[in-house]
Amino acid sequence: MTKRALISVSDKSGIVDFAKELKNLGWDIISTGGTKVTLDDAGVETIAIDDVTGFPEMMDGRVKTLHPNIHGGLLARRDADSHLQAAKDNNIELIDLVVVNLYPFKETILRPDVTYDLAVENIDIGGPSMLRSAAKNHASVTVVVDPADYATVLGELADAGQTTFETRQRLAAKVFRHTAAYDALIAEYFTAQVGEAKPEKLTITYDLKQAMRYGENPQQDADFYQKALPTDYSIASAKQLNGKELSFNNIRDADAAIRIIRDFKDRPTVVALKHMNPCGIGQADDIETAWDYAYEADPVSIFGGIVVLNREVDAATAEKMHPIFLEIIIAPSYSEEALAILTNKKKNLRILELPFDAQAASEVEAEYTGVVGGLLVQNQDVVAENPADWQVVTDRQPTEQEATALEFAWKAIKYVKSNGIIITNDHMTLGLGAGQTNRVGSVKIAIEQAKDHLDGAVLASDAFFPFADNIEEIAAAGIKAIIQPGGSVRDQESIDAANKHGLTMIFTGVRHFRH
Repeated sequence: MTKRALISVSDKSGIVDFAKELKNLGWDIISTGGTKVTLDDAGVETIAIDDVTGFPEMMDGRVKTLHPNIHGGLLARRDADSHLQAAKDNNIELIDLVVVNLYPFKETILRPDVTYDLAVENIDIGGPSMLRSAAKNHASVTVVVDPADYATVLGELADAGQTTFETRQRLAAKVFRHTAAYDALIAEYFTAQVGEAKPEKLTITYDLKQAMRYGENPQQDADFYQKALPTDYSIASAKQLNGKELSFNNIRDADAAIRIIRDFKDRPTVVALKHMNPCGIGQADDIETAWDYAYEADPVSIFGGIVVLNREVDAATAEKMHPIFLEIIIAPSYSEEALAILTNKKKNLRILELPFDAQAASEVEAEYTGVVGGLLVQNQDVVAENPADWQVVTDRQPTEQEATALEFAWKAIKYVKSNGIIITNDHMTLGLGAGQTNRVGSVKIAIEQAKDHLDGAVLASDAFFPFADNIEEIAAAGIKAIIQPGGSVRDQESIDAANKHGLTMIFTGVRHFRH
């Protein structure tokens, strides 16, 4: 008996050659719509779907394959006599191979001119139904959803007249992943359309971007997945201009770096980062001077770190960065001279280019944090803050220079691991205390690092000071201005201590605690 294949694809790459080989192997081909036209034009003889179903394609193509003559031919168990008899009694011919890929829903909703009606019309119904029927019956039916699998299927058919069970099983698993991802995108689209903030089911889908050599440590296996609807301002979408493949830790650090610099849009800024913490942030009227400040902030920790710049990298800045061992440099663009300088004898230096004008869109994404047996979901810490809303709670008011420095420090502390303390002036970080189990320890570390640069320095804390001993430590170092969220039951003790030493202290009313 001649075997039959059903071919209906949106992605027609390779389909003509595939179909020709099937015909050479003696297969009949059923086809639909645009696929049939493509095959017919290429001289591949096909059977129209309505000749199989006895019904015309109707309702603008919405109904064409949803018919017992199709699904009976796919679902009939070849090892069940009752199934085969039912097929015979109802004149249903068996279908042994299905090649289907789906309406381009993802591509449609990514179009800038997409309308709701257009999105709905690009939800495939018949395609997923055929795929699922064929995949369910993979004991007998081969199902192909990816052109990359055409060669494997043709090779096995040519060698043995049929595919192996292992191949059919693998292809079936791929189909169910494919249809699940397709439905997840549709669910995400409709969830957004109706404004559902807390859906009872979380349906998200990602595509494999990179199989990694290992994870956080060599004994950990890891892979890098990218959102099915890519975010332009993300490490997953970055254009890599030079260097080795990014590692697991590279990606996490780089992601932290590009988050930090989002808050420094107004002036040329450079952020140096090490192990998820900023080790230097510099701001100036030009990117070269901003680099100088970021480097001077901590010339030791920047070694082997990541640097992100929010303006084009010019030759002068590149000349200064080149002698330093850096893992990654990220910027919106690079001059030709700068790129030549940075890549000279630096084949491993990872140089990434990102569209910084897409930063705002990246801020609306949810953050996902895995825990054993669950997933935590939250929005990003991108709350808009206005210094005019902050409260000076001490007798002493900040000077103009201190006010500028306090605003800079408050942006910088947001990304320091808690308990976080940062000391800055009005254009660069000076000392950092991160990740300590108590705030006094963080204060001491930051002061020790900044001790030779405390003129005009201010201090920021990511959360409130629960005890006045922190203020005593700060005052003893000669720092005159503090910014913190406030909100402790012991706030008055801290205010009294600040007044005792003639310090300015500002409460922002917003906490930026970062585990």
